[in-house]
Amino acid sequence: MLESNPFKEKIFNLDDRLIRFAGECIFFTRKLEKSYENEYYKNQLIRSSGSSALNFGESQGTVTDKDLIFKLALVVKELKESRNSLKILNYINEGCQDFRTLLLIEVEELIAIASKIIINKK
Repeated sequence: MLESNPFKEKIFNLDDRLIRFAGECIFFTRKLEKSYENEYYKNQLIRSSGSSALNFGESQGTVTDKDLIFKLALVVKELKESRNSLKILNYINEGCQDFRTLLLIEVEELIAIASKIIINKK
């Protein structure tokens, strides 16, 4: 059972939410058992969740809407990769089930938010 919900505090700044998501993915992966499979998906999850936060940070410095949409599309792509890694870990029942569920809910919300920003910029 998960002691506390790291996503309980509502954060309305997308940059901060992406950073929290990447950090919580790291905390989640630190508790996975050592195996070839877990190491693979752990590394994928750390890279993709971190990349989504970093790409969003880069999007804040874009000059044109076209550049912003491109960077945000990368954010969505990396979030979807994170989601798939989490789904695979969920399928093989690795890591804390409650924590996985919270991460999967958060990643779905982040994908929806970033996708909506793209739609609004088009």
